[in-house]
Amino acid sequence: MTEPSTYDLLIVGGGINGAGIARDAAGRGLSVLLVEQADLASHTSSASTKLIHGGLRYLEYGEFRLVREALIERERLWGMAPHIIWPLRFVLPQSHSPRPAWMVRLGLFLYDHLGGRKRLPGTQTVRLDRSPLGAGLAERDARGFVYSDCWVEDSRLVVLNARDAADRGAVVRTRTRLTGARCDGATWTATLEGAAGQETVRARALVNAAGPWVSDVLGRTEGARSTSAVRLVKGSHIVVPRLYEGDHAFMLQNDDRRIVFAIPYEGRFTLVGTTDQPWEAAPGPATISAAETRYLLDTANRYFTQQLSGADVAWSYAGIRPLHDDHAGNAAAVTRDYVLDLDAGDGHAPMLSIFGGKITTYRKLAEHALAELAGVLPGIGAAWTAGAVLPGGDMAGGDFDRFLDGLVAARPGLPRALLTRLARAYGTRVEALLGGATGPADLGEDLGGGLTTAEVDYLVGQEWAMTAEDILYRRSKLGLHVPPGTMERLATYLDARGGAAG
Repeated sequence: MTEPSTYDLLIVGGGINGAGIARDAAGRGLSVLLVEQADLASHTSSASTKLIHGGLRYLEYGEFRLVREALIERERLWGMAPHIIWPLRFVLPQSHSPRPAWMVRLGLFLYDHLGGRKRLPGTQTVRLDRSPLGAGLAERDARGFVYSDCWVEDSRLVVLNARDAADRGAVVRTRTRLTGARCDGATWTATLEGAAGQETVRARALVNAAGPWVSDVLGRTEGARSTSAVRLVKGSHIVVPRLYEGDHAFMLQNDDRRIVFAIPYEGRFTLVGTTDQPWEAAPGPATISAAETRYLLDTANRYFTQQLSGADVAWSYAGIRPLHDDHAGNAAAVTRDYVLDLDAGDGHAPMLSIFGGKITTYRKLAEHALAELAGVLPGIGAAWTAGAVLPGGDMAGGDFDRFLDGLVAARPGLPRALLTRLARAYGTRVEALLGGATGPADLGEDLGGGLTTAEVDYLVGQEWAMTAEDILYRRSKLGLHVPPGTMERLATYLDARGGAAG
C-alpha cells in the first residue's frame, strides 16, 4: 500500500487568501498543497468591485487599523503587479450626499495621510460644472472631491498568486474537495476527492481558507474547534453601456448612507456596484436579485443623465462575502477586517481558520497567517513577499506603458490592440504565450474576439483553466466581447485538447 503524501501545509480554498498563503508559505521553504473545490477565484474573489483601496467608507465605522493597513498595501500591490493593477481617480459628487462636505473632506484628509501615500495623487476639490470630470452627471452645480485608489483584475490576482506558489514548489489542485480530516497527533490525515477519485494526504498543519465555506470545512474536520463565526453577505454588480466619458470612476452616495461605485469597465461599459444583502442560505453560487438590480439602476439614474432600464444590463454578477461576524445590525456595517483563529496545542496538530478579509489586505493576511503558524511549526522562514513582484510584473521601473511600447515595437506583425490586451493580462510572461509568433496566423485558430488557441493552450498549461467559463469570465472578461458561438467553439477545442495545469 502506498504511503500518503505528506506536506507541511494543506490549504483548503483557492480564493485570494488561500492563494496568497500558499505563495508566502512556498517562498519560505514549506511544502504546500492547495486544494480548491471548483476553479481558482470561482466565487467571492472574482465577484469583487475590482478595487485595491483603503476603504474610505470604513472610516465612518472607526476601522482605522484596517484602513491604514489597506492604504499601505495599495501602493505596494501596484508595484508588485503593474500589469493587472493601476491607479484610478474617483470623483465624489456632493449632490444627494447625506454627509456634509466638511465631514467628507475630513475623511479624505485622513485617507490621504493614514497610509503613507507616495505615488498616488492626493485629494482635490472640484467644481463639477467647470470640470470635464462632471460630464455625464445629471446635476453639475454641486462641488465634488477627487481622490485616488487602484483598480485590480481580481481573479487574475488570485491566479498569479497560485502560479507563483506553484513556481516555488507548491502543488495546486482545482476541482478537488476536502471531504474529511482527522488529527492523528502531530499531523492531519485528510481525504480529498477530485477527478481521479479519492486520495488521502497528510499535513503538519491545516489552513482553512474556504471563504464562505469556512464553517463547512470546520464541520468536516474531526475535533475542530473555533471561537469565531462567519457572517455571509451578498454583494452584486451590474455592467451597463458606458455612462460617461473619461477614465475616472465615481463614488455615489445614497440617502441610506450606502456607497455605490460607477467604474469604467472593459472599454465599452460601466460597472455599477455593490450591494450589501444578508445571505441566510447555505454558501453557493449567487445571482443578483430583482431588488438589487433596481437599487443599482435607481442609483445610476439619480446621478447620471443617461437613464437606464433593466434591458440595459449587459451582464451581472454576485458573490457571497465571508465576513467575520462582529454582530453588527446592518450588513453594510459588518467589519471587513479579518480574524485568524488558530487551534493548536495539547498534542493537537495546528489548524488555522480565516474569517473575513478583503482583496487589498490579502498579502498582509498571509504574512500574519504564517506568523501565527511559526509559533507552532518550527522551520518557517522569514517574511519575504513585501515588494516581491508577481508573475509578469517584473517590468523595468514597473512602467507598463514603456513595456507595452517595447512589445509592440518588437512584434510589428501583431495588432496593437491584441498585444495591449495580452500584456495587461500576462505582463512579461506574454513572451511565453507568443513564442516566435510574428503574425496572427502563428497564434493558431481565432476562436472568436481575438481568443486564439495559443492563448487557450497557455491558460490550460500554466493557469489551471479547464472550462470555457474559466477562460472567458475569470482568466479574462472576453465573454463580454466575443461573438456568438465562441463559447461553444472554445468548449469543443478544450474537450479535444484535454489536460490542465500542474
